[in-house]
Amino acid sequence: MTPPDQIPVRYSEEEAGYVSFRPVVRQTFGFHELLDMILSVTGKDAARVRQILRAGTIAFHSFRYWWTGFEPSDAELREALAGFPDADPARAFSADDCTLVILESGGVAAREIAEIGREAASARRWFARVSIWQLLLDVASRTPPAYHGYSYARRADLYRRDLEPAEAAGLAEQAERLAPRSLRNFARSIEEARRLLPVCPRRDCRI
Repeated sequence: MTPPDQIPVRYSEEEAGYVSFRPVVRQTFGFHELLDMILSVTGKDAARVRQILRAGTIAFHSFRYWWTGFEPSDAELREALAGFPDADPARAFSADDCTLVILESGGVAAREIAEIGREAASARRWFARVSIWQLLLDVASRTPPAYHGYSYARRADLYRRDLEPAEAAGLAEQAERLAPRSLRNFARSIEEARRLLPVCPRRDCRI
C-alpha cells in the first residue's frame, strides 16, 4: 500500500522492558519522520524497516511507539530509503569534523563506557597547555582510525581507533593530569576503554 502522508502515532515511556502506566501521548508523524526514527534503531536494512512498519511498533530512546501498521511496496520503500545517507568507507577521517568521542569496551559485545563532546572536553585546568579533547584527537589521529559506519541516530560517520590496555592506561593517566574537577570521572573511565569512536557529522548532509 502507498505510505500515508500523515501517520497518527501514540507513545509512552517504557520501564525495564514493560510499558509503564504513564500517560500515552499522541502525535502525527510524516512518513519521512517515522523512517528517520526507525533507521536510528535498524540502520539502512530494508527488510527490518519493512517488518517494523508492518508491525506498527518500535522502542526508541526509552519510549514505546505504536501506529497502525502498513507495508509499502518495494519500489516505494526503496525510493524513501534512497533519501537517507549511506555508509561511505571512502570518507577519510578529519579531526576538524569530529564533535564527539565515544569510549567502548573491547570484545565482540562491546559496550559504551562513556562519551564526551568537543565543548565539554575542551575545558582544562588553568596550568594545562592542552585539553582532554586535544589529547583524544591526537591519539585517534596517531594511527588513522578505520571507518566504522554511519549512525542514523547520531547523523554522523563513526570511526574506530583500537587501544591496547597499556595505551589506555597511559592515556587515562595523562587525561587525569589535564582534567578539571568536572572531567575527573571521565578521565578515569578511559583506562577501561579498548576503542575510541570519533563521531563526525557530515557537513554536506541535512538528514
